[in-house]
Amino acid sequence: MNTRKIGTIIIGIATLIAIGYSIFKIYTGKDVGFNEVASIGALLMMFFSAITWGNKEEKDRILPEEELGQKIMEKSSKISYFILLFFILVAVAADKLVNGTINVFLLGVLGLAMITLPFVEFMVAKKYQ
Repeated sequence: MNTRKIGTIIIGIATLIAIGYSIFKIYTGKDVGFNEVASIGALLMMFFSAITWGNKEEKDRILPEEELGQKIMEKSSKISYFILLFFILVAVAADKLVNGTINVFLLGVLGLAMITLPFVEFMVAKKYQ
């Protein structure tokens, strides 16, 4: 068994433990806070990265620095940007529906999210001009 598989298994088990702990906290009536959400997010991020990319030593999968890896990252970044923008829009609408008012900070994040991609594209285009 190679090191990537062992690491993936360890990260997967740690993710399941963190999710289980959070479910236990919800079940016992305790609040799930920033630490639980951030640790689950970080562990899932590492898990998906481990199952997606290979490494140079084992030459078993696509490498992120290869041309195909760069294309995959570029396309997935743009898709994830639009998915996140949609989720923020839904959160603003749900906030309005549930509370009757719009959270100004959430609305600010929506505004920033809407201009992020065009602004970054502008800055990168300026770099090549």
